Amino acid sequence: MLPATSKLCAAISYRHLRNMTGLRRQAAVAISQELSRLASRSPGPSTWIHQVRRRSSLLSSRLEEKPFSEMEMSYIKQGEEALQKSLRILEDQHDWKTETVAGNGDKVLSKVLPDVGKVFRLEVVVDQPLDTVYGELVDNMEQMGDWNPSVKEVRILEKIGKDTVITHEKAAATPGNIVGPRDFVSVRCSKRRGSTCVLAGMSTTYGAMPEQEGFIRAENGPTCMVLRPLPGSPSQTRLTWLLSIDLKGWLPKTIINQVLSQTQVDFAKHLRQRLAR
Repeated sequence: MLPATSKLCAAISYRHLRNMTGLRRQAAVAISQELSRLASRSPGPSTWIHQVRRRSSLLSSRLEEKPFSEMEMSYIKQGEEALQKSLRILEDQHDWKTETVAGNGDKVLSKVLPDVGKVFRLEVVVDQPLDTVYGELVDNMEQMGDWNPSVKEVRILEKIGKDTVITHEKAAATPGNIVGPRDFVSVRCSKRRGSTCVLAGMSTTYGAMPEQEGFIRAENGPTCMVLRPLPGSPSQTRLTWLLSIDLKGWLPKTIINQVLSQTQVDFAKHLRQRLAR
């Protein structure tokens, strides 16, 4: 992904780097066309995909007084790429297999994609309004280690504009140290359009955060959380979490699959407890 992103940034002329209006217009048109294509392919998720598209382009809120540097633009593009890929995966309703169904209705599905590998999808309903859930997952991102046992620490390394951040996350070791400590460096972007919120991300490289002693640098993405009010019940939020992770190291696939699906179920449980407090 990074080579492709570098080529994209290298192809932008110096004139466009100075004239950010022209660059925004090109990016916005491309993203709008992509979402239009997704919305026309099938029913289901295309409804909220169309809502995201028609409210405004995904870059329309990024009107800053100062232009972005070439490096900042590369991170913004990576975040947008993660969002687009995630939407394409979620939009395709075929071939999902049930991994886990909890007693409260929480469900984890999975499918294998040729260019990504195995991805997991959590579907839950949270008894809290969308703004409350969004605030916890985005505004209070760095506090996730306080309530999610699977996360040791989340730290924002850099903010780029209103929608994009670079983060460093330390994952806690699993019980029995079956999966040892992992860490991730990610680019994340968050979008709110109407009643739909999309939080997307993928692994990236960041010079100021090299590999850490005692941690295996894992990779994630494309990953995405979609938040929507439950139809007919605005005090409840439907949360869809697309998870794609390469934990690295020598781990049997059966263990990885079990750990990841259980991580999603546990996340929903701990999120509810956090919001209830």
